[in-house]
Amino acid sequence: MKKDLKEIYSKTEKELRDLVKEKREELFRLNLDLRQNKLKNTRSIFNTRKEIARLLTLIREKELVLRQAPPEADRQDKTPKEAKQL
Repeated sequence: MKKDLKEIYSKTEKELRDLVKEKREELFRLNLDLRQNKLKNTRSIFNTRKEIARLLTLIREKELVLRQAPPEADRQDKTPKEAKQL
């Protein structure tokens, strides 16, 4: 599981969104199999939903980090005197 997390954290936002799409399709198939009494391991539905939640949380984390990080250029353009006036 640790290796999987390291791989997931290194992925870009687009790759994560693609993974979410794949997992949602998998969840759809699992639910369909459950309704047709083909699914042996019903726990896999729960696990897939948890994986989707983890991926969505990571995507949201990355969005918030990008939003909070101030651009480097804005901080360097101001002199200390201008910074005190603000």
